[in-house]
Order: sequence, then C-alpha cells, then structure tokens
Amino acid sequence: MTAVSIRTVSRTQEIQTELLRKGIHLMVGATPVLASISLPVTEGLLVAGLIVYTLAESLRLQGRELPLITRLTRMASRSRDRNKAVLGPITLGLGALLCLLLYPEPAAAVGIYALAFGDGLSSVVGKIFGRIRLPLTGGKTLEGSLAAFVAIFWAAWIANPNVVLALQVASCGTFLEALPLEDLDNLIIPLGTALAFSVLTLT
Repeated sequence: MTAVSIRTVSRTQEIQTELLRKGIHLMVGATPVLASISLPVTEGLLVAGLIVYTLAESLRLQGRELPLITRLTRMASRSRDRNKAVLGPITLGLGALLCLLLYPEPAAAVGIYALAFGDGLSSVVGKIFGRIRLPLTGGKTLEGSLAAFVAIFWAAWIANPNVVLALQVASCGTFLEALPLEDLDNLIIPLGTALAFSVLTLT
C-alpha cells in the first residue's frame, strides 16, 4: 500500500469516527424537546446516562465490557483517547444537564442546541471541508466556525426572533467553540452560550 493510499484510508477512518462522535452530539439536541414534556424525567435520564457510561468506562479500563456502550466508545474514540478514559460523553451529558438545572427556557435550549448542532456541525464540516486553519484554535477551521455560527444563530433566532440578539449570541457561541478546550468545550459552549442569551435578552 502506497503512502498516499495509507493517508487516504487514515483520513477516511478519521472522518467516520468524527461522524459517529458528532452523531452522538446531535442526539443531545432532543433534550430540550424531552424537557418540554417532562423536565424531571429528562434530568433523570441524563443522570442515569452519566452513571451508566461512567460504569462502562470504568469496566473498559479494567479490560471488561458493558455490551454496546463499550463497543460504541471504542468506535468513537480518537487517537488521543486511546488507553485512557474517554471523557467526551460525560462532559456532553453534564453540559446538557447543567443547562437544564441552571437556566430557564429558552436559554437552556439555546445552550444545548449550540452544543448539539453548533459544535457538532462545526467539527464535521471542518473535518470534511475545512481548508483555512484558524490561529490559536488547535487546528480548527474557518469553515467549521462558519457552520457553528449559522447553527447557533438559528437556534437563538428561533428562541427570540431578534436578528441583533441572534448575531450576538452566535458570535459568542462561535468564539467559545473555537477555543482549544478539548472535551471541556462540551461544558463551556452550552453554559456560556446560554449565559450570553440570558444576559443579552435582559439588555
């Protein structure tokens, strides 16, 4: 196999892994809908998910498996996650849960949508179409950031159809998404975006 073929296979695998990871991200977008039906049940499901996943990771690190969850974790793991705890799903669930606990609607929904769709689409678009690297972002791309901006803008505008407000919230969320925070972005993006929406709505 030539060097070019190896690079092509490696990139294909990298994109497949990213699509799986961000597919899980997008599923978190259902949280506000579920919360509108029953907030306590939704919070309970998030807590239960965090507990089950933490147990699965603990077993995986001991060489044991929790069916399906351990397999999905391996499939969605990036190279930097090999042979250590994969914290992304924990911070993902915690970010959504804290939004529900700390912010009223629609701020909580805007924060969760920024996490699910803003961060999720940014990474996928950046991996597939990204060409222009942004400095001081750990390799993130302009194309990915534009995808995040559009997604967060629409989330804010649907929650409050004020174009100026939506532009401000999208700018804040996109800035947070571009920071090189690794798994902590699952906490910073939703909480920071929800806070920006709450504050700017009051002004």
